[in-house]
Amino acid sequence: MAKGPRYKVPKKRRREGKTNYYKRYVMLKSGRKVRLVVRLTNKYAIVQFIEFSLGGDKTLVGVNSKTLFKFGWKGDPNNTPATYLTGLIAGLKAKKLGINSAIPDIGLHRPTKGARVFAAIKGCLDAGIDIPVSEEVLPDDDRICGKHIAEYAKELLSTNEELFKKRFSEVLSRGLNPIELPKHFIEVKEHILKVLS
Repeated sequence: MAKGPRYKVPKKRRREGKTNYYKRYVMLKSGRKVRLVVRLTNKYAIVQFIEFSLGGDKTLVGVNSKTLFKFGWKGDPNNTPATYLTGLIAGLKAKKLGINSAIPDIGLHRPTKGARVFAAIKGCLDAGIDIPVSEEVLPDDDRICGKHIAEYAKELLSTNEELFKKRFSEVLSRGLNPIELPKHFIEVKEHILKVLS
């Protein structure tokens, strides 16, 4: 560890790997007051619209992917389709509050093309929020509706039924065949748009 009279101890959240203060500073300098914050845990996706304030950041809209179960979602709450739908709900709620634009904040997640954080951002874009993001990094429609999961499930079912039941046990227990995920995604998306639009 570094020592000496000029050594400065990093802030606690930086030491814990939670906040990159330089990136945060650049975002705040951009002039946009509202940040679209996307965070992924081991089980859920969290999408928030947060406004900077000198007294502390204010969360204007916060949606956890657990909310999807209220709209009839039977799939995994942390996959690409669920993350997109969480972003869509957050975006629709933000529009109702008069939030029309935001700057994306993916925290310490790596900006990988087609990643789940970008699925959440695409959900907000589809809700009508103006977000400066390159089209290249957004996942395609097939990935967003879960076709890759359905294809994997179909292949696994034909080669190893026992492993299929083990891998998709939670989804199967909720009454959803993972091969039907794209169809289920469209039904839930339509329901969300009907309720929140």
